[in-house]
Amino acid sequence: MVATSAVAPLNAAPAPSITYEAEPGPGAGRHIVFLTGDEEYRGEEGLPMLAKVLSQRHGFKCSVLFALDPDGTINPDNNKSLGAAEKLATAHGLVLALRFRQWPDAAMKLFADAVARGVPIVALRTSTHAFRFPTGHPTAYAAFNDFGLNVLGENWVSHWGANRRGATRGLIEPGAEGDAILRGVTDIFGDSGVYETHPTADSKILARGQVLTGMKPTDGPDTTQRKVRHADKIEQGINDPMMPIAWTRLNQNANGKTNRVFCTTMGAATDLVSDGLRRMVVNAVLWGFELPIPAQTDVRFVDPYEPAPYAFKGYRRGLTPEDHALGKTLRVGAPIPSAAPKSAKKN
Repeated sequence: MVATSAVAPLNAAPAPSITYEAEPGPGAGRHIVFLTGDEEYRGEEGLPMLAKVLSQRHGFKCSVLFALDPDGTINPDNNKSLGAAEKLATAHGLVLALRFRQWPDAAMKLFADAVARGVPIVALRTSTHAFRFPTGHPTAYAAFNDFGLNVLGENWVSHWGANRRGATRGLIEPGAEGDAILRGVTDIFGDSGVYETHPTADSKILARGQVLTGMKPTDGPDTTQRKVRHADKIEQGINDPMMPIAWTRLNQNANGKTNRVFCTTMGAATDLVSDGLRRMVVNAVLWGFELPIPAQTDVRFVDPYEPAPYAFKGYRRGLTPEDHALGKTLRVGAPIPSAAPKSAKKN
């Protein structure tokens, strides 16, 4: 098991990314680039864990890129940063945990070029709203504000179940039970709240999120009423119907290429403790590359995994990409900064 990062001279800045070289497996010869950068849901912890699983259990070369401060430490709040963006030039597939990024045009071009090549895309949680360039921003990539809708099948709409008050139980969509991505998938659970979603008509819904009355898997379904933002404020039961939380889509590019897309609005780092969710995501990567999906895909953690709870300003300070190397575990039991004030936006 080998993870590589550039060898730097003494006192040099840390390497801006980490790459896990592949063990033998079905992903041989394929390079997946994992893009982290969300302020709340700790994608900078969840994606390195997934990259370890996919490299060591399934044979993919996996590079994880981070938002960085000038000193080379990871800062997911720095939405203008993407370290080692040049690795996108050799990406055969993408895994995303992004929120409201404003990358420089050089990085955006590399990302747009990868999408245009037709690479498979697996997108988690806030990746439905991966980019947000404000009006008047000089970027040439303002259209990527609608990357979620145009490529993944949905943008940000609203919170449906409340974070920290109602957890999510994932239920397989009737009729989708035979989908290969759901092979071996049971007991999907996450402690992040359900999003309101209305995937495009050409999307295939795989699972819906049942909003629970509390934060335990044993809690019952919520019965409150909500107004649907996409349907002129029509009111419905919060679980009647349940909102889609996982779907696939074949995105047809203007140049004739097709992205095999899997999107889930679950995917906080703490959600990925769930074997069921983790298996669905790893299966989705295999599906994206049109590789066989076994009856029970191996999703065992490579290193111990104890992610920080999701919270604005809740990222672990002072870490570099190298702190996610194989054989290393984040400071288990170390204090985590408290959540942002209640007035902070949560989406």
